[in-house]
Amino acid sequence: MSREDSIGPRNAGIDALRGLSILLVVIHHVALRIPLRETALIDFLPKRLLNALSYNGYEAVFVFFVISGFLITLHSLQRWGRLSAIDVRAFYLRRAARIVPCLLLLLVVLSVMHLIGVPNYVIDKPTQSLGGALLSALGLTLNWYEGRTGWLPGGWDVLWSLSIEEAFYLGFPLACLLLRGGRWLAVGLAVLALSLPVTRAALEGNEIWQEKAYLPGMAAIATGVLAAMAVWRWRASVREATLLCVLGATGIIAVLGWGGVLWKLFGNGTMLVLTGSAACLIMGLHWRQSRGLASAPRGTGWLRSFGRLSYEVYLTHMFVVFAVVGLFRLSGGDMRHGFWWYLPALFLCWTLGVVVARLFSEPCDRTLRRRWLPHAVVSPDVDVSAALRRSSTQG
Repeated sequence: MSREDSIGPRNAGIDALRGLSILLVVIHHVALRIPLRETALIDFLPKRLLNALSYNGYEAVFVFFVISGFLITLHSLQRWGRLSAIDVRAFYLRRAARIVPCLLLLLVVLSVMHLIGVPNYVIDKPTQSLGGALLSALGLTLNWYEGRTGWLPGGWDVLWSLSIEEAFYLGFPLACLLLRGGRWLAVGLAVLALSLPVTRAALEGNEIWQEKAYLPGMAAIATGVLAAMAVWRWRASVREATLLCVLGATGIIAVLGWGGVLWKLFGNGTMLVLTGSAACLIMGLHWRQSRGLASAPRGTGWLRSFGRLSYEVYLTHMFVVFAVVGLFRLSGGDMRHGFWWYLPALFLCWTLGVVVARLFSEPCDRTLRRRWLPHAVVSPDVDVSAALRRSSTQG
């Protein structure tokens, strides 16, 4: 049995967490244009709940980062036994097969829409250009480009997180080899993970750059890497795993629902509460599955489906958001009934993700792996993005 064959079954709980995260991203981008708290829902749902649903897209991306670091590291350990034995070429080729096809397709579509002048897709700031946006997206510097020149149109803007994530993974296998995947690697990752509040605070004054800088996002990914190294080395009891799930879920709910209170208490440390809680929940879900326990409640299949498609949904959801919001405004823009437009938006985002995955990204992934890694069993890899989608976690 090859190392690829040793990759175990999907973890339903992690799929559900990823699904919740992509759901919050999509809802956030709709809510910026059709605010839930201005709809009739405010008459019978708490404002805190509506705000939690509407304005946690950024926090959801950081949960993606933690999941990405965990899954990619765990899969590397499953394939090569230890991080010091990581095959750099195979690692990079797997990442490219998963990431590049969808990225290139998105850039082609966005470029065509810019050139023919489709509203919401035209790059029209004097400090920006189509060439600059393309080079920054391909060079994994789109977050830096926005920090220097301003916000890009929404379809381009989603690529800021991919720039951070893939820049991290360019250096990750080299760091594993240089530091021999052991104690010093863990120390370096811990320093990076704990630096999150400091690096965010140091960037105050530039809203875009503070939100999209490399180091805060990489700190979240490093937290996920450390979590994977921990579950690879230690095995928790059912009670310990359940406790971690409770602590992790409580921390995430606190940040999403009472973030304003936590920000007053902890400032930028609130993001560390979020990433640490996400890591606890993911470790607990992994250990529960390793003990043969269900890791996701019944009735969450639709949410897990969003999680499995999160990369495709993340890259393409702004096409749906702009279309649905445009139709809403053409219909008269009755804000009281605006909440009804969320349902078709979410369904269409999921549908577009299914179409892209089945007709393009998955076939491309399989084809490229067969060509580039002919001696490996072709099995889906994991990532976020971006986040970052596939979530097998059983060693």
